[in-house]
Amino acid sequence: MSSWAPTRYKTTNWPSYNDSLKQRGSLSFWFDPEMVWAPPPSGKRGRQQQFSDAA
Repeated sequence: MSSWAPTRYKTTNWPSYNDSLKQRGSLSFWFDPEMVWAPPPSGKRGRQQQFSDAA
């Protein structure tokens, strides 16, 4: 029985490959200006949260 080896690919069309990576990494964010970023005090010991649960 042979052990499994990952398939290796050789990229030959670099411009197309780079464009596809840019499209795959496209991500949009919408920010609500009325959202509260700072969390309320928890009253517990230890380090406080950095952002609110809504953020």
